[in-house]
Amino acid sequence: MISPQKEEYILTKAYIPEHIVSLMTLISKGEPLLIEDYLCFIKDNYLIFIGYPLEQAFTKGAFEAALKDVIRRHKPEYTWFIAPEMPDSFSQTCHKRESDNYYKLDLQELKIKSNLMQAVKKASGNLTFEIAKEVLKEHNELISEFLELENPSPLIRQLFLSMPDYVHHSSTAIVLNARSREGKLSAFYVVDLAAKEFAAYVIGCYSRENYVSHASDLLFYEMINLAKEHGKGYINLGLGVNEGIRRFKEKWGGVPFLRYEFCEYRRKDTGVFELTGC
Repeated sequence: MISPQKEEYILTKAYIPEHIVSLMTLISKGEPLLIEDYLCFIKDNYLIFIGYPLEQAFTKGAFEAALKDVIRRHKPEYTWFIAPEMPDSFSQTCHKRESDNYYKLDLQELKIKSNLMQAVKKASGNLTFEIAKEVLKEHNELISEFLELENPSPLIRQLFLSMPDYVHHSSTAIVLNARSREGKLSAFYVVDLAAKEFAAYVIGCYSRENYVSHASDLLFYEMINLAKEHGKGYINLGLGVNEGIRRFKEKWGGVPFLRYEFCEYRRKDTGVFELTGC
């Protein structure tokens, strides 16, 4: 287990959303452990290993040794790990593999372009913005639509599916809603403020059925204001995911700043495994 003191230490060193212990504990349903300089989560027959060291510079050798040691000691049937680089010994044995980049928005240097402010102003005339602390059925409908279209990795899928429970139990998660004039949910963001240095954009979805132009721009602008109000230096915007999402983050000033590699490793092939089945 991780003590409150250790969790506070982790949050002062955190630089990716997966370093937020409360978030990952609720998603994984596992026990958080700090092993050497790495955070991981263990439950039953699976392991989630966050291969981004908290203090030391990343090296493939150190990460590979720590990962192999944890697998050897705990013998999980299923291991999911993320890291800036894929260890050579796992590159050919991953059952599923994905590559991407984390995106970052520096709030200290941010200057919002006039055309974006015009889009926000236009959206404000057609939408109502609200801050909430619940993920409801209407949010889940947008989440289901996103998952069907994108078919993301198991970790990302579980992240989305865990939102109702996560937001309900988290003291640092905020839901930003954009509603149409009829009161229907047009788009929403979930943002976490637990980390000391940054606000974490956790997920965002918009409705195809209740679509209102520039709803996402309005929420992005309000997310910036929220992060500044809480003294954050930057927003971790999460992964690029696809070309459309990457373009959206980049038009607001987001830049790729950290490589992301995902691997699903199976000690033995026992078929498809779902985190929710534990």
